[in-house]
Amino acid sequence: MREPAFWQQQSSLLSRLLMPLGAVYGEITAARMMQQGTAVGIPVICVGNYHTGGAGKTPTTLALVKLLRDLGETPVVLSRGHGGKLRGPVKVEPSRHNAADVGDEPLMMARDVPVVVARDRVAGAALARSTGASAIVMDDGFQNPAIAKDLSLIVIDGNRGLGNGRIFPAGPLRAPLDRQIARTDALVVIGDGVAATGVSALVHGRGGKVFTARLKPDADSMQALQGKRVLAFAGIGDPGRFVRTLRNASVDVAVEKTFGDHHPYTTTEIDALVAEAQSEGLVLVTTEKDLVKLRDMPAAADIIGFAVALDVEDKDGLRTLVRETLNRAKAGTRR
Repeated sequence: MREPAFWQQQSSLLSRLLMPLGAVYGEITAARMMQQGTAVGIPVICVGNYHTGGAGKTPTTLALVKLLRDLGETPVVLSRGHGGKLRGPVKVEPSRHNAADVGDEPLMMARDVPVVVARDRVAGAALARSTGASAIVMDDGFQNPAIAKDLSLIVIDGNRGLGNGRIFPAGPLRAPLDRQIARTDALVVIGDGVAATGVSALVHGRGGKVFTARLKPDADSMQALQGKRVLAFAGIGDPGRFVRTLRNASVDVAVEKTFGDHHPYTTTEIDALVAEAQSEGLVLVTTEKDLVKLRDMPAAADIIGFAVALDVEDKDGLRTLVRETLNRAKAGTRR
């Protein structure tokens, strides 16, 4: 689905009319978040959002995977598999699964790290442990109470912030902000914008850590696009962030096309994009998450996937936080 435009508008009449429904939804979600989760026997780090849609969870998840490996751990990513039909628990195998089976994000991440998809998070954690995991990185699931979390790390986009700050469906928030901040251990603000300044202050005021980060383009992706004009398309939670990342990397974006989050592309759509790019002398570029959904389409063979990695400013601080979390979890204590 596409995010409604009024989620970014403070003065929207529709948003105000939906606020009573949002209040009910928010209280239900907040009550669920208070439930005690099941301890799964190994450390669990959750990467989540306060709101629906994307803010950079996937690159943050992969950055934590790398950090955990540097600390000598064997991480496995646990995902609900949004957009996939398999309920799991199942270990993602890129050679036999596609995005329709397990979701686009798990399929993309499975190229670099073991990924388990499961609607039942406790069963998914058990499968992850059986594959040799010494730590679990939950991709999303901050509001899900099934598993006890040793560290909850929230990602927010510095340019977009939290939109109108209202609760779904009146706005993008999944629960009242104060209740969510109370359960936040650390916040990662991605980008140079100031829209997350207020939230950062609230998290810091509650004793949480705040990290700033940027999405750093992959060198090979930059080389492939050097000197070229591009048609950029994306079906992610915030397609605008993808275009901003390209332009910040000095990529000449001539045309941009946006689709809903987790959009299932059809052959007709890709053929039309290819034809438009060829007629205008442009190179097609999309996100890695989108590209994994196109691997069986011959027309997509020349589409470039623009890879990015999370570059955290205070790397030592994040490393210390994760190491301390691991030590506490293994000692059987939590915050």
